[in-house]
Amino acid sequence: MTVVRRSYERGIATLTLDAPERRNALSAQLVGDLADALTECGKDGDVRAVVLTHTGNTFSAGADLRDPPHPDALVALLRQIVELPKPVVARVTGHVRAGGLGLLGACDIAVASQEATFAFTEVRIGVAPAVISLPLLPRLDPRALARYYLTGERFDAAEAARIGLVTVAGEDADDVLAPVLDGLRRSSPQGLEETKRLLTAKVLEIFDRDAADLTALSARLFSSAQAREGMTAFLERRDASWVR
Repeated sequence: MTVVRRSYERGIATLTLDAPERRNALSAQLVGDLADALTECGKDGDVRAVVLTHTGNTFSAGADLRDPPHPDALVALLRQIVELPKPVVARVTGHVRAGGLGLLGACDIAVASQEATFAFTEVRIGVAPAVISLPLLPRLDPRALARYYLTGERFDAAEAARIGLVTVAGEDADDVLAPVLDGLRRSSPQGLEETKRLLTAKVLEIFDRDAADLTALSARLFSSAQAREGMTAFLERRDASWVR
């Protein structure tokens, strides 16, 4: 069964991450299903834009430690979102952690409700936010990113908007989303495609330059002894051995 549900209304395709029992973690299956759904949206002439959202109280908890995607597959998915000839809009009403933040960074627009929370938790399990940095580093405030990358602290939707992780945050995500979708529906397909191409050119340069190195870094870190201890501690709900 697919873990990505699809719907369509007036030019907007909605892709819903639908594995709430796994907190929509980025498993090999979820990454593959989302890539397939995005491919179909890209080919569909009736689709003006794509909304990426979720079921449950978590947009995505990051990499599925029990069934992780290969770093190459995650790179390909992030690049697919950036390169899709239709705008991709994230709608977040819950928690986002680690690799899930890469999805937000790859999207063209992201809206969040006040219930949303965010954290780059990679350092706490002995790895680094390597692959997801491809769309994030060129788009976020560098000083804020240094803090949250290095500490793994949780921050709220207002802070996510301040640092550029989300476009706008509000009490209700759908209220914030409504004028965005209205604007996209009023825009021409050609205008949207070419404008997106302008906006993403610098991000794609980062992919071209750094993807291979960051993929190798991710693979090396995830196979390390510290990462094994960090992931085991996470699954066992205990502090890792280095916690003081």
